[in-house]
Amino acid sequence: MSVQVIVLNGGSSAGKSSIARHLQALLPGVWLTLGTDTLVAALPASLRESGDGITFAADGTVATGEVFRRVDTAWSLGVAKIARAGVPVIVDEVFLGGAASQARWQAALAGLTVLWVGVQCDPEVAAAREAARGDRVTGMARTQAALVHRGVQYDLTVDTTGRDALTCAHLIAAQASAGAVSDPPV
Repeated sequence: MSVQVIVLNGGSSAGKSSIARHLQALLPGVWLTLGTDTLVAALPASLRESGDGITFAADGTVATGEVFRRVDTAWSLGVAKIARAGVPVIVDEVFLGGAASQARWQAALAGLTVLWVGVQCDPEVAAAREAARGDRVTGMARTQAALVHRGVQYDLTVDTTGRDALTCAHLIAAQASAGAVSDPPV
């Protein structure tokens, strides 16, 4: 069975979005890229920077409240529904809860063929990218670099520290084409 979902998990400024854009060009057919930035942008202002929603602390720490977690669960189920309807999806995600976040996505994506990809980057390199971008809270890249990978199982890991996004996308596309995916244990 061919891959229906590619989950790219990594910290802020690790290169996930750039890899996703290259994957859309490399993979056959139409692939949608949906992710945590899409979800946060879709939230009402009342859930941005509120205890029930999502907050970005000055040190780069991100905290999520009960309402955000409910919305996030519904989001993952909706993304899975798109893949089940026959449109493959690249998920650009930040597993703030590490293995628990992966377990939530595994439950949503149950029955789909998923390629789990860890996108790693040296924290200092990611922090430099973050500073150059200017659209992130300073410190998120360093804070998330290791946190998002704790306990997470991958079919493939790419490191963008010394590789460009296109090279990483080629590696991922080759793995997706080979169909070498697994269902990591929950």
